[in-house]
Amino acid sequence: MTTAVQSVSLKTIKGDDASLADYAGKVVLAVNVASKCGLTPQYEGLEKLYADYKDKGLVVAGFPANDFGAQEPGSNDEIASFCTTNFGVDFPMFEKIVVTGPDKHPLYAALTSEMPKAQGDGDTFREKLKGYGMTPNPEPELLWNFEKFLIAKDGTVAARFAPTTAPDDAALVAAIEAELAK
Repeated sequence: MTTAVQSVSLKTIKGDDASLADYAGKVVLAVNVASKCGLTPQYEGLEKLYADYKDKGLVVAGFPANDFGAQEPGSNDEIASFCTTNFGVDFPMFEKIVVTGPDKHPLYAALTSEMPKAQGDGDTFREKLKGYGMTPNPEPELLWNFEKFLIAKDGTVAARFAPTTAPDDAALVAAIEAELAK
């Protein structure tokens, strides 16, 4: 049975049709990414996580979005080139989408509906954003770039992590390992 999260139509960064059902039976870490963000160095950690766990069934799925501070202004081709050139990204990347607000992509509508609250230190980051004169989104909306949704093998959302949760964070790695072990 395909879940709401798995059934959403997607396009790869190269424009091919896709969906998360393509990864049924695998654990997926869906991340909204951006190339010009203070958190952009997380690409390196995400790629390492993918390299370390892909043979065990993990897929990291990157979803570029320009929703926060216009930090992903490039085209899909520019984003793909940036990720490959600067971080050696080999994990699946998808076309640039909207991840928050009224025009939110159906995938992110399903993800935030299924898991409305993120684990991790989102409150400190929220205060930091306010200090920069920004008004952070209230939950269940995404707080910023690099928020992470862990999708179980059966397509349900198992966990959600704040943007500042690093790819090598013990809680994130433990959650991934627990889902892979199921």
